[in-house]
Amino acid sequence: MISTQLIIYCINPGCNRPINPMGDSVCTSCQTPLVHRYLWATGSLSAQISPGKKVADRYEVISQQIWLDTQPGLPPDVPEELPKEVIPYLRLYQQRLHLPQAYGFASTLEGDTTDILLLENIPIDETGNIYPTIVEVWEQATAVRQVYWLWQILQLWTPLSELGFSRSLLVVDNLRVQGWCVRLLELYQTPAEEKLSLQNLGECWQFWVASAKASVAKGLQNIVQQMCETEVDLEAISTQLNNLLLASAAELPLSLKVAGSTDIGPVMPQNEDTCYPNALSDLDEPLLPYLSIVCDGIGGHEGGEVASKLAVESVKLQIRALLAQVTEQTVLIPPQLLQEQLEASLRVVNNVICARNDEQKRQGRERMATTIVMALQVPQRIQTSTGWQSNNTHELYLANVGDSRAYWITHNYCQLLTVDDDVVTREVRFAKSLYRKALLRPDASALTQALGTRDSESLRLRVQRFIVEEDGILLLCSDGLSDHNWVEQSWQNYAIPVLTGQLTLEDAVHNWINLANEKNGRDNTSVVLTYCRVSPEYLVPLTPALPEEIIEAEIQEQPQEAEEQEGLISFTESSRSLLDLDLNLDLSEEPFTSPEIPPTLITKPNGGKRLIMVGGVLALLVGGTSLGLFAWWQINPQGFQQMCRQLPLKVQQLCPHSVH
Repeated sequence: MISTQLIIYCINPGCNRPINPMGDSVCTSCQTPLVHRYLWATGSLSAQISPGKKVADRYEVISQQIWLDTQPGLPPDVPEELPKEVIPYLRLYQQRLHLPQAYGFASTLEGDTTDILLLENIPIDETGNIYPTIVEVWEQATAVRQVYWLWQILQLWTPLSELGFSRSLLVVDNLRVQGWCVRLLELYQTPAEEKLSLQNLGECWQFWVASAKASVAKGLQNIVQQMCETEVDLEAISTQLNNLLLASAAELPLSLKVAGSTDIGPVMPQNEDTCYPNALSDLDEPLLPYLSIVCDGIGGHEGGEVASKLAVESVKLQIRALLAQVTEQTVLIPPQLLQEQLEASLRVVNNVICARNDEQKRQGRERMATTIVMALQVPQRIQTSTGWQSNNTHELYLANVGDSRAYWITHNYCQLLTVDDDVVTREVRFAKSLYRKALLRPDASALTQALGTRDSESLRLRVQRFIVEEDGILLLCSDGLSDHNWVEQSWQNYAIPVLTGQLTLEDAVHNWINLANEKNGRDNTSVVLTYCRVSPEYLVPLTPALPEEIIEAEIQEQPQEAEEQEGLISFTESSRSLLDLDLNLDLSEEPFTSPEIPPTLITKPNGGKRLIMVGGVLALLVGGTSLGLFAWWQINPQGFQQMCRQLPLKVQQLCPHSVH
């Protein structure tokens, strides 16, 4: 698609020979990584400009409406008064994982005075190829991914409807997918005379669910029928879709491994970062591998380092209590409730740091504070789509305050999941400036909020929920690594070896930190990696094997029937203790112990026993020893069915599907 005769300019302003052949990865003169920034040119005028042309002496038209900025180091043209068409993109900046953002304008200078709005952060890969529509890949997608796509669209319905752009979700060609993630090409305004509702969305989905995977088809068809035929409440549809999503996700195995470390850096006098876990963490800690945290302290010696440690220990204390409450529930806890509990936990942590500031009479810039990015994998129990009981719904909750970041990395892409709390984000979110223009401000990277600077009620928190349904690495890091986009530029070299089994997770953590020290170098760096694996072909779990007595205890467990929804104890009330915990922490000791968190089902047996058990299943099935097969099925139906799902398809057909 890209001709080697085309050129692209180096972004280094000090480069003596900035012109390079398009497609090169680094500048031949100064070795600065070259930026290939593909843009989406909106409007009917841009669609008429044929590929091969150059617009405004800067933008190469690669294909219809896909342009490449050949001078990415220069700011794009932006009028002093922002046109109203860009305002929705700015207001919806927090949804940048799914939505494009306004880049700038281009004039064709061919007799037409209409400027073309250019969008960045669009569903186009690094070579200029547009990602497929949902329709194009629907039938090849797994059952859980089909439901997950619909769930994401439903979550976008309210924010887009509030600004009058819900029509964007009904234009099939506008809905693109990058793996698990639904991404929109642009926003389409809903005409004033149209009153769009969930019925319109259901009608759009009808054609898709007709060819949904068998395990979710009936559930999806029932949901869509309700959307089309009745005036249903969004919350009711959301609840049903969420239950189906978690039931289908729980069909997959899940293996988690986490590793983290923090480093002072080559020039800093002290380390104000704190992370969990780290090299000193207790490997028997029940929070492992479900929780990961990175905090970057603010306030210097005896300030920032104290704030970050307070935050990590306070979060651990809160999450122990939260997960203890989760284990007591017999039915699904809605994501909104879990998000509210995590928000409440962060407000408590904020107040702990504020109280320490007040005790020490710190004022203004003397007040210590910290950024935080944290991820929590919540192991809820659920009955799966095929009727067996699973110990994990594959939910991952992510929260951040400040500019510490989270990335999701697979074999094929690296996605930034969080949005920084800095001046740039504030200017964009309040529709005062386009992103690229705001980056030119001298205070662009200054933080607008952190834990500990002010009362918790003034915090603006956002907790996101994701579903782990593919192999990948969750990277949490402080800005010692993420500054200057080094994660986006180098992820393949540092993550792919882990995903292919060529590098341990611990070695990958140290490699990332070494990169940060080499490229950024003037800050502390913290990195925590969580390797999430759902591939059924991997039989050896990544997490350490449990003691024999726990494995034997599991074999004796019998699956329990889930209670009816109306039997759910008020989760908010039962977790009220979260806000009343004694948080006068001694950072040198473990302040709290909690009941064991139920391990993820797939990680219980060790590798050797798993292979022996698989061999036993094959021997029983092929040899026809029906008595032994029947006995195992009766004693441990859950473990038996899980083993069956990892056998060849022809052998799986011989396995019983339920216990009568």
